[in-house]
Amino acid sequence: MMLSTYTNKVLTVSELTQSIKSILENKFTFISLQGEISNLRCQASGHIYFSLKDAYSQISAVIFKGNAKDLKRVPKDGDEVIVEAQMSVYPPRGNYQLIVRKLSYAGIGDLLLKLHELKSKLKDKGYFDKEHKKELPFLPKKIGVVTSPTGSVIQDILHVLKRRFSNFHLLLNPVKVQGDGSAFDIAKAIEQFNKYNLVDVIIIARGGGSLEDLWAFNEEIVAKAIFESNIPIISAIGHETDVSISDYVADIRAPTPSVAAEIVLREKKQFIDILNNFEERLLKQITYQVSNLKIRLDSFKKQPLFSSPYALIGKQMQMLDDMRNAINISIKQKLLNQKSLFMLMNNQLKSQNPLSKIKDKKIELETFLKQLNTNLKNILDIKKERLNKLVYHLRAIDPKNLLKKGYSILFSEKDASIILSKDDIKIDEKFIVLLSDGKILAKVEKKNE
Repeated sequence: MMLSTYTNKVLTVSELTQSIKSILENKFTFISLQGEISNLRCQASGHIYFSLKDAYSQISAVIFKGNAKDLKRVPKDGDEVIVEAQMSVYPPRGNYQLIVRKLSYAGIGDLLLKLHELKSKLKDKGYFDKEHKKELPFLPKKIGVVTSPTGSVIQDILHVLKRRFSNFHLLLNPVKVQGDGSAFDIAKAIEQFNKYNLVDVIIIARGGGSLEDLWAFNEEIVAKAIFESNIPIISAIGHETDVSISDYVADIRAPTPSVAAEIVLREKKQFIDILNNFEERLLKQITYQVSNLKIRLDSFKKQPLFSSPYALIGKQMQMLDDMRNAINISIKQKLLNQKSLFMLMNNQLKSQNPLSKIKDKKIELETFLKQLNTNLKNILDIKKERLNKLVYHLRAIDPKNLLKKGYSILFSEKDASIILSKDDIKIDEKFIVLLSDGKILAKVEKKNE
């Protein structure tokens, strides 16, 4: 039915659409077009939807599942293609579209070619190298966001951050994310955050779109700003399937802005759970250590050597007493002998009673007595000196004094007996080393012959 038939009649929308559909489909039953693919979407049904464009115009197109399965590879945004198609109108939306029967590749589109050239250039400069990637702060105090202030992206980021950790500090540097001057705005925002050291981490984000819509994030000026940033940057551009130059240069690439918010800030509950876990483990460890040390202390206290000092030095103290008694007995014996000699001589003098001899002998006796006193004094001095030497010697061999001079006493951990020979202990057997200021638990690893 031709449109002229309805010139004087009021048409319904459906009637007009059907008339246009009939005209287009009959006139353009088979056409060949060349253009660049953009806004490509692959549906779960197997159909492929996209726009075919040139420098001035674009048209919607669809490849249905039956024809899509014959493709050697699935096309992507930026591909320059030649299609054989039929013109059609989709009445529910009232728009015309191409139903593509065949598709062949005419070459890489201008934008895609430009993208590949920049990617290769920046890769050669080392912009994508892992050694330049910076680690994200564990818990950033300030989070910077570079995105549009009016889009849904900033709302998504705020929603996720509020849910994960309510008391965060966010600074938004609003920019254009599409169109002329947008790349310059994005680069300048990154530079401002760095110049004034405003934040601990930066998120640059944008929602999904075509290659043209996301092109600002494929500009070299943005890549350079990201690479030169001293602040770690998370790039979250478009949807999960969209990959831009900024994603390659950034320290972390997030598939979506919401995921970027999840990456930059862990959940507060996770921190609380971790701290509670640490506290519980620490208390258990301290309790175990205290209990173990108490057991060891009780074990040491039960050892005879540590229950009383006399178990260690009692024998030496007894030897010292015996030597002191022996010296005293020896001195007394010497005095008794001298006294006996004195009495004998005195008796002899008395037996020779004549007065003449008495006077002569009196002088001799006085001389003798002086000599005797001198001798006794000398003997006593000698004995006293010997006694002092013995006391000094005993003090020198006192175990307490020996320990202060760097010596030590070894005890078997098994029976607390003193180790006098290397044969008293075996390899891998533990022993206690008593020093002047404490004890050491050691183990035998090797015995030299």
